[in-house]
Amino acid sequence: MIQQKHRIFSVVNVVAESLVTITSFFLAYLIRSEISSPNLNVLFPLKDYLVLLFLVIVLWAILSILIRYRDTTIMMTGTEALKKTGLLVFSGSILVSATIFVLKYDFISRSFILIFVVLNFLLLVSFQIYARKPVRYLNQLLIGQRNLLIVGNDDRAAQIARVFEDASESGYHLVGIVPESSTGNLDLKLRRYPSIPLDELEQAIRNHHVDEVIFVVSKEGLTKMEDVFLLCEQEGVKTRIMLSFFPHLTSKIYLETLHELPLLTFTTTPQNDYLLLVKSAIDVIFAFVLLIVTSPLLAIIASLIKLTSKGPIIFKQVRCGLGGRNFILYKFRSMIENAEEVQKEIEHLNTMSGPVFKIGKDPRCTLVGKILRKFSLDELPQMINILKGDMSFVGPRPPIPKEVTGYLRWQRRRLRMKPGLTCLWQVRGRNDIDFQEWMELDLQYIDSWSLLLDVKIILKTIPIVLLGKGT
Repeated sequence: MIQQKHRIFSVVNVVAESLVTITSFFLAYLIRSEISSPNLNVLFPLKDYLVLLFLVIVLWAILSILIRYRDTTIMMTGTEALKKTGLLVFSGSILVSATIFVLKYDFISRSFILIFVVLNFLLLVSFQIYARKPVRYLNQLLIGQRNLLIVGNDDRAAQIARVFEDASESGYHLVGIVPESSTGNLDLKLRRYPSIPLDELEQAIRNHHVDEVIFVVSKEGLTKMEDVFLLCEQEGVKTRIMLSFFPHLTSKIYLETLHELPLLTFTTTPQNDYLLLVKSAIDVIFAFVLLIVTSPLLAIIASLIKLTSKGPIIFKQVRCGLGGRNFILYKFRSMIENAEEVQKEIEHLNTMSGPVFKIGKDPRCTLVGKILRKFSLDELPQMINILKGDMSFVGPRPPIPKEVTGYLRWQRRRLRMKPGLTCLWQVRGRNDIDFQEWMELDLQYIDSWSLLLDVKIILKTIPIVLLGKGT
């Protein structure tokens, strides 16, 4: 839970600090090489110092983990940065000096070591103080934000609320408190948070894009909440119970601890944070690379759209992302300028069941647009959505808000996975699949998700795009 996300980002932080240390090492060598004095020893070639660099990186990483082992926050304050970075660099320099003495590496310049230690301390402190916003942004991009509600009245609920309030750096945001009953006494410490009546829970989940609900309730209260648990399961919302018993549900169940507090977790979505982190990292890297590689093609497409039809090059539309959060989706414009207004006149041609509008040969498409859609080239600007963290390469396609309002409750669970460029629906023949089967395929993807499944879907998507079966 919080500890797992903290461990993930601690690894990222250690890697970042290692890069700062490597930079300090090379800068120190460069500075020392520019200093000439008869009192200084001869500076050996840089290649002779690479073993020392490896030793420094390993020692600094181990010391950083040990020094910050019990930290509950990702970034340090200015005072903490000075104290802990000072301890890190001082301890590391002592160990490095001892190693040099034991191994008799007399060729290593003592003045270089002194310059490195001072420079490394200054750069690491600067990193901890000035890299807060980039680090928080990276945390948000790779881990994301989790909105949660707590159902409960007593001091245990207040204790959990405080833990999550302090864990904002780990991507958690406490939306509010749902009292177990309107007649129960609400703990004084809970009155500082927004209060949401239990009978408004469903609406609150949708309005606030809630990802998790934690129940800290009595045994009697729990037995009365079977409908609430069913609501959370159908919405795809993760539920946690601070109790030793639970009603029968079909969700995956596992035990977690929150600062020594036992919690039973019920979830119907993928929860391996390490694999999800890998998925997010791959998305960002490949999206960045593809944008650069395809930039000439993007320029050509943009020119063709501008020269052949009126209207903007990029079509922007509000879509629903993870948990129903709205974001702006980018596509190359493939239709006439007032396509959304004309839709009312051709809605009788809709070939898709359910709340979705789709036409096989849409008369609103321009000549260039037809080609773009045939080879799915109109989707290329969504690389920007992936870089922003709104989308992934593989995942359920992002719906428009109007479609989501027409979903049945069980269909809303598809919103609990980050939307993607391609999905099972597209590789299974999207033009021949009705809305019901489409939703079932998205839920099948969520229930059986793995990195290998993503790779299989991408490999099946490539020939579909190349053969022009995109739409």
